[in-house]
Amino acid sequence: MRAELLRLEEALCAGHHPVSGPAGELSHSAVAGAARSRMHAARVPAWLRVTRGESRWPVAAVIVVAIGLQVALPDRLALQSRWLLPALEVALLVALVAANPHRLSRESRLLRTASLALVGVISLANGWSATALVIGLVRGGMGDDAGPLLITGAAIWLTNIIVFALWYWELDRGGPASRAHARQTLPDFQFVQMQSPELAHPDWEPQFVDYLYLSFTNATAFSPTDVMPLSRWAKLTMLIQSMISLVTVALVIARAVNVLK
Repeated sequence: MRAELLRLEEALCAGHHPVSGPAGELSHSAVAGAARSRMHAARVPAWLRVTRGESRWPVAAVIVVAIGLQVALPDRLALQSRWLLPALEVALLVALVAANPHRLSRESRLLRTASLALVGVISLANGWSATALVIGLVRGGMGDDAGPLLITGAAIWLTNIIVFALWYWELDRGGPASRAHARQTLPDFQFVQMQSPELAHPDWEPQFVDYLYLSFTNATAFSPTDVMPLSRWAKLTMLIQSMISLVTVALVIARAVNVLK
């Protein structure tokens, strides 16, 4: 495809008219404009140009998983009631899906606020549970059975990965709608495909699964791997996630090993 476009562009630059006759001049102009547009799209990476936006459903599915993990936690790790914040999260998610069910390219301050509020509520619920777990382990008031303790710790840890993946996805270059409209050209995270576009498909652009992978590797390696944070907020957010993950994993595993002994 690129070779054909290059040949067409060379022919146009040399003055060869693909169409002759009375309408030849108009046809030549139209073909030239179309060729330039296609050449521009082929040369500019997708993450730097306007696209149709990514699908809502992968994000919605992962949020449902996070809500399920929160509901499965013991009552003593929940804020007020295990159903209070999850019910609010479900309501916000349903409203967002109803308002924009398909492609995340619609720019709306109300939708943006609701989306950030949803991530904030999930973060509050999981932060409360993680804090209660850590305090209980430090004081020795919980964790007498290694099996349930490891399951509880894993649920909080996995939810923490989802939470920070959502924050990275929501804040990088202004969020999914802003990225779809190419509002910002300076990325907050540098993916490998950005640095080496020849290794990626021309239509590649970062989507939620890429931020989920970033969050997972940061939670397990406690440092960046192949995705580099560029802005200060990105660096600080990754620092906070690594710290939370390290404390949670260390305390849960240490307590479980102690119980098993």
